[in-house]
Amino acid sequence: MALVLAFGVVLLISVSLSGVAARTVLSTALLFLLAGALIGQGGFGLVKIAPHDPLVTALADIALFTVLFTDGQRANVRALREGWRLSGRALGLGMPLTMIGIAVPAHFLVGLDWPTALLLGAILSPTDPVFAAAIVGRDDVPLRLRRLLNVESGLNDGLALPFVLIFLATAAHADSDLGTVGIELVLGLVLGIAIPALVTLAWRLKVLTAEPRLQALGPLAIAVMLYAACHLTHANPYLAAFAAGSTLATMDKLAAEHFEPLGDLLSEITKFAALLVFGALVTPERLGHLSVGGWVLAVLAIVLVRPAAMLLSLLRTKMSGRERAAAAWFGPKGFASVVYGLLALQSGIPDAELVFDLVTVTIALSIVLHSSTDVPVAKALSFEPPDNLPTGRQETERSAG
Repeated sequence: MALVLAFGVVLLISVSLSGVAARTVLSTALLFLLAGALIGQGGFGLVKIAPHDPLVTALADIALFTVLFTDGQRANVRALREGWRLSGRALGLGMPLTMIGIAVPAHFLVGLDWPTALLLGAILSPTDPVFAAAIVGRDDVPLRLRRLLNVESGLNDGLALPFVLIFLATAAHADSDLGTVGIELVLGLVLGIAIPALVTLAWRLKVLTAEPRLQALGPLAIAVMLYAACHLTHANPYLAAFAAGSTLATMDKLAAEHFEPLGDLLSEITKFAALLVFGALVTPERLGHLSVGGWVLAVLAIVLVRPAAMLLSLLRTKMSGRERAAAAWFGPKGFASVVYGLLALQSGIPDAELVFDLVTVTIALSIVLHSSTDVPVAKALSFEPPDNLPTGRQETERSAG
């Protein structure tokens, strides 16, 4: 109950300060992270949560699924087709460069063997759109930049999973079953398309009409069914979530629009709950065990590796210099890395604790840096109308005259 009480208190404070946070560097995500650290074993010890606790895994899993399902609805087929060249560069070139760029210093600075170093690179290569919400969610930010960040973060979670599983099996000196991994990815994609497609086709029947105030619950029911189906069939739930959101927005734009306010709130709630629990895992003992090389690695992963990889992948594109710089900077690490880090911790590989500690520090640093800089960068990218543009009131007065 202490955890529930803390969540309610911090949620109330965050909502009350959300207006200030939307205009300044104050971050609601950072508030939940700090609150979790204060109530955890590294703070006042009000709650006891271990990385192996099922609550941690379940919250991270649900939060990531919810965020991807909601974000997928902003990337319908038309948006994917129009922005595929930029997103393809980020996924096909930027993501592998990031993976290798993290693995090399992990090997030489921290002393991880190559399979484990590559595993760490795969875990930290996905990006998360949640902490760049002020960029992705603002209409006055260039559309191609928003699409690039949204599509990249939606697809790279599922694309990183095969590498995580392969390097995890290699680090554990076990045989990596590529066939099984491929089947799970394909099955996730099939379920993510088939379930919402069948439902939206059924909704076209005249006999199936939803009461207006309940229309938002239709997509929610699809998400619940898909989440359960993925876990029952061992399909990749993250690729399925993004595919389902995109399919729903493509086939039934009205349903997606009705669900958007509810989906955004659900994403925020699950995100904040996961951040509170994750913050409770960040203790001085865990951070104190890291060497100087580990801290340097975390800094390099955020301020050097990701920016360099994205700038290289976006060379000779039509994006402006400011847009490329924003895309390079906003590579925040979030729930996908938390989930994959927990997989590594629970795998029993020799350096499992060290890998999880490195993931924890990098994510915490990413939340601090990215969630506190999204608003200033969004404002810098905004298109301000010229001063001499007529206002609606002026036009009305002129017509009346």
